[in-house]
Amino acid sequence: MNLEQFEDSIKRLFHHDLLERLDDDFGFTNRSNNTISVIGYSTNLSMEIIAKAAENNADLLLTHHDAWDFVYGLREECMKKLIEHNISHFWIHGPLDYIDFGTCTSLMDKLGVDQLLKPSIFTEGGETPGIGEFKVPLGFDLFVDKMSNELSEPIRAWRNNDKEIKRVGVLTGAGHATNHLKTAFDEGCDTYITGEATLYTIQYAQFAGINLLVGSHTYTEIFGVESLARKMQDLNDDIKIVRLNESHFELGPND
Repeated sequence: MNLEQFEDSIKRLFHHDLLERLDDDFGFTNRSNNTISVIGYSTNLSMEIIAKAAENNADLLLTHHDAWDFVYGLREECMKKLIEHNISHFWIHGPLDYIDFGTCTSLMDKLGVDQLLKPSIFTEGGETPGIGEFKVPLGFDLFVDKMSNELSEPIRAWRNNDKEIKRVGVLTGAGHATNHLKTAFDEGCDTYITGEATLYTIQYAQFAGINLLVGSHTYTEIFGVESLARKMQDLNDDIKIVRLNESHFELGPND
């Protein structure tokens, strides 16, 4: 596969209108290697991940996030390393959050949610959480353990009602805004799951009486990137895909 075929595969996998509406939220950071035999994938672009991509002989690095502008200087240093190791890099943010195999639904699948009632969608007013339901309600502590095991990291959990977990709202990554929580609450969710939380997220969840489960931004979103990588391999059986595991740097130093 070459880069042009890779781009064609992206167009086949994602809805045209989604790519068009979010055309500034994905693309190539670097085009160094046009021959793609190995795709390494992760949530973030970082120096750590580029080193792991090189160790695994990746020709293309596929990530959910580009290097953020406000992590000053990171993109420039990543570019140098990508060029040095002859690795192309493609990132896809918004479209992967709102496609049916993306970050939200992939996390729900990993957590064993039986029925997707509403996908996470993007509108002019912003994003909305996906809503899913379990056929058989789960105990709170059991579900916390399950989520921790699937993410391979301890999660933060606030039990704010005495119900078993039945209907969940999910917005991976930065789903900390109280309007996201309110949407889940208004949809009848007893539990809200995300990858970031602030004082206001925690305070509103407690006030509204909705359980709050918070993993890391990185590990609530990796399953969507993994789903994309696997679909890319289904379309191009001449490539190998490799998950590049990131350190749990969002945890405290003693965790």
